[in-house]
Amino acid sequence: MVNVPTGVWIDEQGRIVRPLETAYTSRQTLNIPGGKSITTEGDRYVEALRDWVANGASSQYVLTPDQIRAALRGPTDHEKQADSSFRLAVFLHERGRSDLAAKWFQNAQKLNPESWNYHRQEWSFTPSEAGGKWLRKFQSQDKPYYDPLKLPPK
Repeated sequence: MVNVPTGVWIDEQGRIVRPLETAYTSRQTLNIPGGKSITTEGDRYVEALRDWVANGASSQYVLTPDQIRAALRGPTDHEKQADSSFRLAVFLHERGRSDLAAKWFQNAQKLNPESWNYHRQEWSFTPSEAGGKWLRKFQSQDKPYYDPLKLPPK
């Protein structure tokens, strides 16, 4: 998971029937300073979720095992290294070694720039700077903040 909120649908047998996707509960568009915006499709997500609750495995939103396998992938080597760097940064920060922690947070972010979670964790240590850092990263992105939902047409 590289951003929040993220949902994963898991059935009663413990099988994933929908992979990671943005999981908002309402449709909204947030206009961000600088001319960009963030749009969520929570209304469609909730509609699909309710259909799954009502119809179970026969819901049109449940993916086949082959579709799930195609959508899921293991972490790349860079992502594994990023996670190790991130964990080391947290360990160092908790032990008062903020100087070394900063180096490893930056390494994690460099290795996996897609992970907003790595950035948010580091920003939480300097709350007065967090908003500006988030805005700069957001404005530098060429892709949507949230991936569009991949749901069948209504």
